[in-house]
Amino acid sequence: MRIASNKKAIIVREYQLDIGIVQVFDDYMVATFEEGATMTLERAYQIIGISEIHFREKDFGYISLRKNSYAVDPTIYNYLRGMQNLKAFAIVSKKEIDMHNFKIEKLFYKGNMEFFIEFDNALAWVKKRLKKTKKRNSA
Repeated sequence: MRIASNKKAIIVREYQLDIGIVQVFDDYMVATFEEGATMTLERAYQIIGISEIHFREKDFGYISLRKNSYAVDPTIYNYLRGMQNLKAFAIVSKKEIDMHNFKIEKLFYKGNMEFFIEFDNALAWVKKRLKKTKKRNSA
């Protein structure tokens, strides 16, 4: 699974959390968590805090790069739903279990959430969703 896209995206800031890394780009974030980690509400607040630092006044996308297996507390999606400027949530994995987990997670999130096998496809989808919201906001 390739992390980097063909086009060289510039990392605005990288955060090393206790469960993994969050990279912030111009209008999206990419999170890669460690094997066996658990995404709890407390840890979700860390990521929400990062998004508020970088995207307080603008729409953004979030890409969960699931190279490793980790658990997600589905109640965090109740809080993510309240983030008006989170316009695209992409999950990238080649593992079948992640595909099954995605179907469950999507029941909780109910926003613009998609599953991808390739990072580049996820990034293209996130960029497309952000472009749509820009057009709507400028109209």
